[in-house]
Amino acid sequence: MQARTPHRPRPHPAQVCVVVIGYDDAGHVTDAVRSALAQGPAVREVVAVDDCSTDGSAGLLENLARDEPRLKVVRRTVNSGGCGSPRNDGVDAATAPYVMFLDSDDVLPPGAVDALLGAAVRHGTEVAGGLCVRRELPSGREVPWQPELYARAALVADPSRRPRLVHDTLCVSKLYRTDFLRAHGIRFPEGHFPYEDFVFTARVLAARPRIALVPDTVYVWHVRRGAGRLSISLDRSGVDNWRARLTAHAQAYDVLLAAGEKRTARASRVRFLDHALRMYARELELRGARYRREWWDLTRAHLAAFDAADFALAPAPGRVVAQVVLASEKPRDLARLKEVAARPARLLPPYARAVDGTPVWSADLPRVTLEHLLVRPVRLLPVAVDAHLRPRVRGSLLRLRLHELYGRMADAGPASVDAEFVNRRDGTTGATLTASFRPDGTGASTGSAAASGPASWTAETPVDLPALGPGTWDLRLCLRFRDGTVRETTAHASAGPGLLRRTAVPSARHGILLVQPYATHAGSLALRTAPGLRGAAAALDRRLRRLRLRLPGRTALLRRLRH
Repeated sequence: MQARTPHRPRPHPAQVCVVVIGYDDAGHVTDAVRSALAQGPAVREVVAVDDCSTDGSAGLLENLARDEPRLKVVRRTVNSGGCGSPRNDGVDAATAPYVMFLDSDDVLPPGAVDALLGAAVRHGTEVAGGLCVRRELPSGREVPWQPELYARAALVADPSRRPRLVHDTLCVSKLYRTDFLRAHGIRFPEGHFPYEDFVFTARVLAARPRIALVPDTVYVWHVRRGAGRLSISLDRSGVDNWRARLTAHAQAYDVLLAAGEKRTARASRVRFLDHALRMYARELELRGARYRREWWDLTRAHLAAFDAADFALAPAPGRVVAQVVLASEKPRDLARLKEVAARPARLLPPYARAVDGTPVWSADLPRVTLEHLLVRPVRLLPVAVDAHLRPRVRGSLLRLRLHELYGRMADAGPASVDAEFVNRRDGTTGATLTASFRPDGTGASTGSAAASGPASWTAETPVDLPALGPGTWDLRLCLRFRDGTVRETTAHASAGPGLLRRTAVPSARHGILLVQPYATHAGSLALRTAPGLRGAAAALDRRLRRLRLRLPGRTALLRRLRH
């Protein structure tokens, strides 16, 4: 989805307070404040709440306030340990009819306040919301957050009739009537409470406001994966992060249920299964044995409170991950769970059946049934395609292998595949390749096809890697079947000997192009390419950075030993 920049309607009178919170973020906080002040006359005041910073942030804000009468600086004397308390302080200090929130390391794009305020005033709503984009830095690549909710302008008279609203847990990218928040006592959890947005959003929805939605980009969420201090959403290496997320999810559910919003409360559990559970399951293989065991125990305890209807409403991949966790007391099948949790989901063989012929997760876990695979449309099935990319000095080759899935592939008839290498930074397509499938082996069909049917299908195509140029490239596939079905998916990165080896290939433009196929956290095949020695240095730097992120405790220990 292409993010739309807000248009500039006629100016609104000063009615909005933008609350900016920050802690030890001197490098970014003034940019955030300036982006709020630049919104124009609709902004009556900007309340910058400094959470007892020690890096000079408060002084920068005070200097800025001397020349800007709309800026009010609130300095906390004790650090709160979280984001909730300073946001509450900002709401308490607000004098404008409307309030919105901005974090110190993010920005408001031009026209954001006008777009939200215009919708709120026009429809007389207590809340207005717009599109947030996640901007990866330093690349600048933007990914929209929950774009389906903001595809078009809409008025939601009753949030319970649109339960998907609970999927957007961000408190930012919204405009709230100040008296609405105060009248209903809607506040953030105080103190150290990660994922405070979840609870705040649940409290807002529980009060059943009228909500105006606009299809404009109103918030830019900066994602800095290489930062020295990662944001809460990125710092997932410790199990305490998962524990905090579970606590916030549980409290949000209780808030909605206590308000009689059973449908919305159930939707919050569906979101947990489809988003949080899948995201963390994809990363389990990266964690140590102790983390995995604690994560597994915490997750089993959390899922034990779910009922059959919660699971029935969730998309199949998250539901299957949950079923496997509940069915086993110990962590297991992590590599396979990672593939199921991917987007789109992939189910790797083996494909087991129960005694009565029902598809099951494995012979060891027959309680986890997969009967939905027999009736789900082929275009939605978690098909498994292995990808072998062999960079060579002369003629690189991409080999794809499509696995049978309980007879569904044979019934549909694999015909061909379009393979695209897409640049992760800007979304451009570097190469599109097409190849035909051919049967590869027999005797493994488990569906309605004959037992001697093909076990898999293969397709091969040459790849002009130097033509891609430098960058990070994701492999995307479009499978075409003889029955007319089209299935878009990604490929599982084969990790056989030499298949993910770094190779130098000649390039007319760059002399030498360093090519590194690798597996993403979700197990998908991706490709890094970089010119010559600079590429080798960049690859080494990325590897060291990933090592630091995966081993934060060890890094801290080494620092202490050095000093």
